Amino acid sequence: MNFYNKKDIQNIKSYRFDFIEISEEDRVFTITLNRPKKKNALHPQMTNEIAFAMHYAHFNNSIWVVVFKANGDTFCAGADLKAMMGDIEPHNSTIPVPEKEILMGDLFNSINKPTISVVEKNVYAGGFLILAGCIYVIADENLRFSLPEVKRGLFPMQVMASLIQVMQPRKVLDWCVRGYSISSMQAKEYGLVTHLSNQDNIDNELSNLIKEILENSPTAIRLGLEAYSYITKKPNQHQYLLEMLNKAIKSNDAKEGIKAFKEKRKPNWKGN
Repeated sequence: MNFYNKKDIQNIKSYRFDFIEISEEDRVFTITLNRPKKKNALHPQMTNEIAFAMHYAHFNNSIWVVVFKANGDTFCAGADLKAMMGDIEPHNSTIPVPEKEILMGDLFNSINKPTISVVEKNVYAGGFLILAGCIYVIADENLRFSLPEVKRGLFPMQVMASLIQVMQPRKVLDWCVRGYSISSMQAKEYGLVTHLSNQDNIDNELSNLIKEILENSPTAIRLGLEAYSYITKKPNQHQYLLEMLNKAIKSNDAKEGIKAFKEKRKPNWKGN
């Protein structure tokens, strides 16, 4: 965790969050995506808020578990395409902008706390950075998980890196290349989802999992996850992938793909 320091996050309740909600109870810290009108699509300031909250959880030894949830009818629609083109909505968030750009994959590599995603709505594209970054994913059994980037002239670079940590590489590459959607059952078979539940029981599933985790040593878990990060982390991986994504964004195919998506038509690819 090197985007914010321990001093930055000490008075977290004095800051205004516009795009997420946070709560802390019984050693569990919950981060809820809260941009429902935009289907919780990620843009820089929302990512800053998530990072700030995750740094708070990382530096606070009284927090033993971190849970991710989402408001609205979509868990996360991935990156905000308008924001990627430089159009970011006005906001009143007071979360400070870090000195360097936030890389979501790096956040999950170094939080060193058990992380759980509770997924009750469909997930798309960059939303998988959260799911694949968490140790546990509890999902409603009737959802769809979609990677449509190639249909917009893009490629899920950083998502690919996160997914191959929990799925077989060939499955990941096929999913990225063909851009289809899979069911909750398939997501569990592939290793992306760890627990399936119906809507009525998902809170009980979460409570039981948290109870099991809290019965164990938080110090041992923290040190173990730090060790896991050390032996699996590839330096500068996400920075390189961000650069590759930016190359794709600047391509003519990406411009055509995003335009076609807005105009609700099939794109006319040129291959450049």
